[in-house]
Amino acid sequence: MKKKFIFHVVISLLGLHLIVGTALFLQAQPEEPDNIYPNIAVFTRALEAVHKQYVDGDELTYRELIHRALRGMLNTLDPHTEFMVPEKYDNLREDTEGSFGGIGVVVQATEKGLLVISPIDGTPGARAGLMSGELITSIDGTETAGMKIQDAVKILRGRPGTDVRIEVLSPDNDQTRNVTITRAIVQVNTVTDLNGKQEFPLTERGFGYVRLTKFGEKTNEELGNALEKLEAAGMKGIVIDLRDNPGGLLDVAVDICDRFLPEGELIVTTEGRQGKVLSLFKSRRRDQFPGLPMVILVNSASASASEIVSGCLQDLGRAIILGEQTFGKGSVQSIIPLPDESAIRLTTAKYYTPSHKVIHEKGITPDIVAPMTRTEKELLARKRNFPEAGNYSEEELNRIKSARDPQLERALDLLHGTSRYEAMLQSESAKQGFVSRTPQAEAQ
Repeated sequence: MKKKFIFHVVISLLGLHLIVGTALFLQAQPEEPDNIYPNIAVFTRALEAVHKQYVDGDELTYRELIHRALRGMLNTLDPHTEFMVPEKYDNLREDTEGSFGGIGVVVQATEKGLLVISPIDGTPGARAGLMSGELITSIDGTETAGMKIQDAVKILRGRPGTDVRIEVLSPDNDQTRNVTITRAIVQVNTVTDLNGKQEFPLTERGFGYVRLTKFGEKTNEELGNALEKLEAAGMKGIVIDLRDNPGGLLDVAVDICDRFLPEGELIVTTEGRQGKVLSLFKSRRRDQFPGLPMVILVNSASASASEIVSGCLQDLGRAIILGEQTFGKGSVQSIIPLPDESAIRLTTAKYYTPSHKVIHEKGITPDIVAPMTRTEKELLARKRNFPEAGNYSEEELNRIKSARDPQLERALDLLHGTSRYEAMLQSESAKQGFVSRTPQAEAQ
């Protein structure tokens, strides 16, 4: 009995010694400020507790809980970082490939509802008169305040020929209106002419005009086709319209800049943490249109890739930027696919122009500031996406038909003045016996 008692005392003392020794050892070790493993242990402990003990969690799966955790984590970082369930990831791929079914608007989820970033020209949403900056407050009677973007997309998209009823709030007068829109297969031509087509005639003064509605996979190819038509017609200058263009693919923006720059010019850099340069893009071929006067139109809804193009060509003196301060979305989102077909859209860097101006939250300041009123923008959008006559009174139709585009008029006047000035210089040079140093003259 005495031996057993001594044995238990010894074991207790050894255990106490082990506990005290371990505590002293841990205190002596430097703490790792950001070790993933103990924090993963905390997460899995919480995950298991929710899965087993949450009162309304009978049907909660581990997959659903993990997705919710990812969504919550990423939503706290910045407005452009997000978790995408498989359905939303599929929608993203459809958008960049250029064809999908729905009403044709780019929207962003907010606490107050769905913010219309940009209606896509020629789509049901644009023809219904939806405008950038308006708020979709309900869809088919379901309020959109706090609605997740993937849920909104599910409701807005649907079988072609079916109707969706939305309530729209105008920021100008706080008035709401109900709009019924018929869904359609949205074939997105990202480069169009003044008439919303792909014919690209010259203006009366001999200038070209192209409108880029987004930067998708086919945009650079479409722009190349447009430029070929305009060059064959003998264009004397060009207006590139990036108004209401929400952006798109970075490499497409780089390719478009590359068309108008000599080889070796810096186009854009992306910088990650602590200013580390992650990528640097330079022009790879000669300017296809050397000396061609160019004006780029921008407004407050010109974002992302639109700001890369306008910022680059402005910095390098290749184009005059005219319009309004741009949106200021100059961050890089990398798409990281996950094993279950979902994905992460993660902000990994910021864009910088050739002169190292940051775009994010700053935007591009035009060389010539030329604002438009909300009414002018609305009438122009309706004219561009001209609706059926039955939707408007005769007076409203006349207003739409006669809608002016003061920014485009200003750009064309600027090109006209530039071309006249260059013609005058050439005339003066000829009178004084100077020879123009064109490539052909040098070759002779």
